[in-house]
Parts: sequence; structure tokens; C-alpha cells
Amino acid sequence: MTMGNREDLLAGARRCLMEKGYAGTTARDISAASGTSLASIGYHFGSTKALLNAALFEAMEEWGSELEHALAGGASSGTTPMQRFEETWARIIESFARLRPLWAIQFELIAQMERMPELREAFASANRQARLGLAALFDGLDPVADEKKALAVGAFHQALLGGMAAQWLVDPEGAPSAQDLVEAVRTITAGLAQA
Repeated sequence: MTMGNREDLLAGARRCLMEKGYAGTTARDISAASGTSLASIGYHFGSTKALLNAALFEAMEEWGSELEHALAGGASSGTTPMQRFEETWARIIESFARLRPLWAIQFELIAQMERMPELREAFASANRQARLGLAALFDGLDPVADEKKALAVGAFHQALLGGMAAQWLVDPEGAPSAQDLVEAVRTITAGLAQA
């Protein structure tokens, strides 16, 4: 079964995003990558920005599914919460290599959000769902049972995830390992317990 122009455009835009980044991708690049005409971008999406945003959010949804799959892989039976934390982070860190272009694009866009209000709004509205999802995935928290707690825990995981991704993008060899994160959490929680 062949794809239609709309699907071809999305696939071409995703390829361009991964290869050239958001700011480096032009309508001509997408047209060439998708094998469609320039006019089809306007017809199906209204603008190149709208197409790039749709392709980006499609890629981010796919990443979310991959993260969910990695976390659902579960830890070995009989593990402690700290061992599960370490195993989970080992899988996430391993995924950074496969998803490097997607992380790079997200950081590229964060730097441009002041000039792109529609993108800022889209990221902001996705934040809440991301936090609730991360709380459920990492800690099994039910947002219906305690939404405030789920949002706080999810925000913690979101901050850790973004920080780890940034460190990994800059210096993969020097970025913390899952074992380093466990040691840091133990040290911090021990210090908090004494306070």
C-alpha cells in the first residue's frame, strides 16, 4: 500500500528534522525528501512550520511510546525500588544514542520558543500530560488518586530526564550512569533524612 501525499510529507519532514534540525529544514528539503510538490505542503498543512510541528509531535509521541516500552520492560523480579530505579535509568540512557536527533531538536526548539508562541503553547500543554505519564511509568502513581503528588513526582522525573539528555548530548562519555544516579539519590535522601 502506498502512502498519500500527506503521509509522504510527514515522513519526509521527520527525515529532514532528524538530519537537518528544525531551523535548518526548508520547504524544498521536505519536498525533495517526500517526493511531493512544494504546493502540497500548503494544501495539506497550511505552512512549512505547521508541517514541521506535526512531524515533530509525531516523533515525540513515538519517543513517548518507546520510553513507555522501555519502562514497561520492568525490572527483574525481587528487586528493590533502588534497583528498579537503576535498571530503568540504564534503559533510558541506552535509548539516548538511538534518539539523539530527537533530543537535539527538542533543545533546539526550547532555545527558539520565545519567537515561536505556537510551539511554546504546544509544549506547555504537553507538559502536564508528560508529568502525569512519567509519574505513572516510573512510580506507578495514579493521577486520579492523587493528582498533585503525581504532578510533583512527574516534574521531578521530567527535570531529571531533561537534564540527563542535555548532559548526554554534550558529553556522552562524561554523563552520569544509572549507577551514578543511584549513588546521588542515596546521598541526597540520606542527607534529607538527617535534616
